[in-house]
Amino acid sequence: MLLPEISDGRITFRAARAMDNSENLYAEFCSMENLARAFRKARKRKTTKPYVIEFEKNLNENLTNLQTELFLHTYKPKPLKTFTIRDPKTRKISKSEFRDRVVHHALCNILEPIFEKIFICDSFANRKFKGVHKALERFDYFKRKVSSNNTKCCYVFKADIKHYFEEVNSDILIKIISKKIKDAQIIHLIKLILQNYESKEVGAGMPLGNLTSQFFANVYLNELDYFAKHELKIRHYIRYVDDFVILHRNKNILEIYKNKINGFLKLRLKLELHPDKCRIKQLTTGIDFLGFRVFYYHKLLKKRTLIKFRGTFSKLCVPCNNLLAKLDLEEFMAGWLGHIKYANTHKLQNKVLAEFHKTFKQANSI
Repeated sequence: MLLPEISDGRITFRAARAMDNSENLYAEFCSMENLARAFRKARKRKTTKPYVIEFEKNLNENLTNLQTELFLHTYKPKPLKTFTIRDPKTRKISKSEFRDRVVHHALCNILEPIFEKIFICDSFANRKFKGVHKALERFDYFKRKVSSNNTKCCYVFKADIKHYFEEVNSDILIKIISKKIKDAQIIHLIKLILQNYESKEVGAGMPLGNLTSQFFANVYLNELDYFAKHELKIRHYIRYVDDFVILHRNKNILEIYKNKINGFLKLRLKLELHPDKCRIKQLTTGIDFLGFRVFYYHKLLKKRTLIKFRGTFSKLCVPCNNLLAKLDLEEFMAGWLGHIKYANTHKLQNKVLAEFHKTFKQANSI
């Protein structure tokens, strides 16, 4: 039980009795220290956005009000703003109000350290010291192991879960989270966040674009990770959000894995593999993975990745006659060049750099 203490207009908490951490997280979640840290994370790379500037004008008051609402359980998330992007894949993105994003970061600050301990090492999305490039390095390591340094045939089962974010079942997700989190107030807050999204099916779905959705996506499919690693004893398995690959020398064994995994997903998680995006192929033909096409001895960028780059590059080049626009373009180029170096793209890098320098030269001459 948490008791309030009011000092200088701020609410703090003390525990009525010592309890297990997983049962007494709400006090830490509501602390001003955690909310301030969440604000700093939420504004990262968005310091020039009007809504961030407005929130920061009265930062102490806004955080204190948020803390009071959370403590008194009067906090309600604002309706999500939904829009469609094509990059080039069409996706529906749901954007939260900035104050709600602060709450999301504050919640993840509390939950991530608890769940990070139980995540497998071969889950690479939305985790510190992981990411796309680490997943590609792991794929390279696995392909060398399975193919005995590229001397034997290697098959890859490349899988994708059908409509993953739309199909995640809220009740199942809450049950999974409740195994580790016993604090009823934290569970209530998670339910509020999940219920704020309107999907096609009642009790299912999470919004693309929320930090909490990214985190919950890993928690939900950690069940699949454990099934693959501990029950099926799959050694060469890598997952990135709802995309995963399994490498093996025997195609028939991969077919068995495919059927068992699909059965597990349907029975335990109310999901299923995408029938058009799940294939077993030889590595010699190339495997599409995280924006790259991976072969035995080299990697290429997928055409879709190049189209996305061209679109973003063109948009950033248009207003490139002021300092902020130039800094945005420089930051984008640094990230892009750091990304494509993981493929065999020497000629492409030179071409992109030439365009970049030409754009800067034109901007400086204005």
